[in-house]
Amino acid sequence: MNHTLLLGDEAVALGALHAGLSGVYAYPGTPSTEITEFIQRHPLAQERGVHSRWCTNEKTAMEAALGMAYAGRRALVCMKHVGMNVCADAFINSAITGVNGGLVVLAADDPSMHSSQNEQDSRFYGRFAMIPILEPSSQQEAYDMMAPAFELSEQLKLPVLMRIVTRLAHSRAAVAVGEVKAMKALNPDNERTHWVLLPGNAKRQYASLVEKQTEIVKAAEKSPYNSGSTVSSNSSTAPLGVIACGIGYNYVCEAAPENTILLKVSQYPLPAEKIQAMASHCSEILVVEDGQPFVEEQVRGILGADYPVSGRLTGRLPRMGELNPDNVAAALGKHNASAFEKAIHLAARPPQLCQGCGHRDVYAALKEVVCGYPTARVFGDIGCYTLGALPPYQAIDTCVDMGASITMAKGAADAGVHPAIAVIGDSTFTHSGMTGLLDAVNDHASITVIISDNLATAMTGGQDSAGTHKYEAICLALGVEREHLHVVVPLPKNMEEIKRILQQEIEYQGVSVIIPQRECIQTFKRHAKEKNRKS
Repeated sequence: MNHTLLLGDEAVALGALHAGLSGVYAYPGTPSTEITEFIQRHPLAQERGVHSRWCTNEKTAMEAALGMAYAGRRALVCMKHVGMNVCADAFINSAITGVNGGLVVLAADDPSMHSSQNEQDSRFYGRFAMIPILEPSSQQEAYDMMAPAFELSEQLKLPVLMRIVTRLAHSRAAVAVGEVKAMKALNPDNERTHWVLLPGNAKRQYASLVEKQTEIVKAAEKSPYNSGSTVSSNSSTAPLGVIACGIGYNYVCEAAPENTILLKVSQYPLPAEKIQAMASHCSEILVVEDGQPFVEEQVRGILGADYPVSGRLTGRLPRMGELNPDNVAAALGKHNASAFEKAIHLAARPPQLCQGCGHRDVYAALKEVVCGYPTARVFGDIGCYTLGALPPYQAIDTCVDMGASITMAKGAADAGVHPAIAVIGDSTFTHSGMTGLLDAVNDHASITVIISDNLATAMTGGQDSAGTHKYEAICLALGVEREHLHVVVPLPKNMEEIKRILQQEIEYQGVSVIIPQRECIQTFKRHAKEKNRKS
C-alpha cells in the first residue's frame, strides 16, 4: 500500500473518491471545508468528472446529494455541525424515503467552539433519524470507513451519518491508501412510493424504517469498528471499564492504567450486548466521548441506575469543551506534567479584520452615522465581518445564526426599534438571508440592510460565493425599490458618500439595501499572484 500524509478531512475526501464517489455537495464551514476543496483539486475527481461545485447552503446540498442517490450513484454531503440544523428537514426525511445509491452525510462537529456558535453533537441527529452513525477514531479509519459506509447505505437503503470533530479534521497522519473502485452506473429509482411522501406512503416508509432497526443494531454489534481489548491485564476482572468513542480512543490508549477493559465505539447504535458483557467484568465504567454525553446517557439506560457510570455528566470529564490527553489522563487517575510553564504576561490578541478589508470602511462609516441615533441597533450575521463586534468598532449588537440579521432587524423594527440595521455578508445573504429580505419587503418593514459584498466566502478561505455579481438583481427581484438600492465602493475616499447614503436610508420608512462591494483583500492578493505567475 502507498502511504500519504493527510488531514482527517482529506482522508474522508480521498476515501470517498476511492469508493467510487460521483458527487460531493457542501457549503463551506469550518472544520469541514477541506473535504470538498480536496475533491475539487484531486486529479481523479477531474478525470472522472466528479461533481464538486459549492452549494448555496446545506439544505440545497443535502437535497442535491439525495437526488444523486436517487439516480443510483454514490454521493457525499459535507457540513459543519450547525449546518445540520439547516438541512434537517431534508436529512430527517431522507431516512423515510430511503436511498438508491449510497449516501453519506458528513458532519464535522466543533467541541470547544473554535469557530462556531455552539457545541451541539451531530450524533443526536443520527439517532433522531434512526440511521447508522460512524465516528472514525483516526485519519486511517476515516479513509477506511468510506467504502463500507457507502456499502452499508446501499445495503440498508438508508443514508449513513459520519461524524468527525475538529481535532481529527484538522490534524495530519500517514494514511495507507488502497484500491480505487469504479463509479456506480446511472440507475434511477423507479419505485415512486418510496419518494412521494404523501401520508399513506410516508406511513409505510416509516414502518419500514422501524423494521430496519434490528438490522442496524446487528450491524453495529458485528462492526469491526466496535472492538474490545484489555490493557496489559492478567485478570479476567478489572476494576475499571472504559468506553472510548471516536477520537477519544486515542487519548485513552495513551493513559489507560493496566488491567483496564477497553471498548472502542465507532459505529452506532451502541452495541448493547458488548456493553453488557463488558460491565459484567468491571466494577465501574467511564465513558470517554468528544462532544455531549450522548453515549453516557444511553449506557446508563442499558446498565440501569445502580451500575456506576461516569463521564461528562458526573464531572469526571469536563462538561464543556473538547477532550485532550490531559483531561482524559486525569479522569483515568494520571497527571500529565506540562513541559512548559503557562505564559502569564502575554496580552490577549483577539482576531481582527484584515488590514485593507472593505468591511473596515463599512464599519467606520456605520459607526459614525449610528452615533447620531441613541436607540439604534445593528443586527449582525455569521462571517468574518462578525469581528465588527470587537474593538475598535464594536459596531454590531447581535450575531445568532446564518441569515438572522435581516429577520431580527425586521422583528425589532416591528417592535418599534428605530433605526434597525442589518449587516450581512454576500455568501450569508444567499445562504439564508434572501427569504428574510422578502419578508421585510412584503411587510414594508422600516429596516436598512447592508450586504457587505467581498466577492467571496471569505471566512472559510475565499471559496466562490453563490450570488457574486447578482446581488443587485436579486434585491430588485425580491421587491426592493430601485431608488432605495445602492451599490457603493468601501474606500476611505468614498466615506462621505457612504455616510450620506446611510443617513438617507435610515430615515426612509421602508426597506432599503446598501451593497458595499470590494474584493476580499486575501483573495485579491491570491489573484494578483496568480496573474503575475501567468504573465
